[in-house]
Amino acid sequence: MGTTWPRVNIHNKTEYSWKKKLMMCIWWDQLGVVYYELLNPSETITGTLYQTQLMRLSRALKEKRPRYYSRCNKIIFLLDNARPHVAVPVKNYLNTLDWEVLPHPSYSPDIWPSDYHLFRSMAHTLSEQRFTSYEDTKKWVDLWIVSKDKFFRLEIRTLPEKLKKVVPSEGQYFD
Repeated sequence: MGTTWPRVNIHNKTEYSWKKKLMMCIWWDQLGVVYYELLNPSETITGTLYQTQLMRLSRALKEKRPRYYSRCNKIIFLLDNARPHVAVPVKNYLNTLDWEVLPHPSYSPDIWPSDYHLFRSMAHTLSEQRFTSYEDTKKWVDLWIVSKDKFFRLEIRTLPEKLKKVVPSEGQYFD
């Protein structure tokens, strides 16, 4: 399960353009997106907001992936070390969920599937898009996510092997 926070400049070149940057927060597994949010342009991630998002994610997991909860809550959560993600309330909430939190290896853009594959593909596709409203953007994201079905099934399966190499090397490059 991954989470990443890209900022995408979504704009329209008309005189009355809707020029806003939206932040997308996304959690996914090998079956696809479990939950995502497009934050309003004025919102930023704080520990409190992230904790609220984790609560929503937990509910979405129970609805969309009930088999996780039938296996003694065995959810393995890959969490980066951004400040809001490691805030004390977030850590405490994760402890109440009893999820296994994987250690965060040093940053390496080619190891994080969301950064390297998912959002790179999204940015490429977005370069040709123009939206006039938040609602138009949300509709496009919903359709784009559906088109990425193969990505979720393939990328999450390669992650354990990649992490086995990267974590011990402390982010050093290797062949």
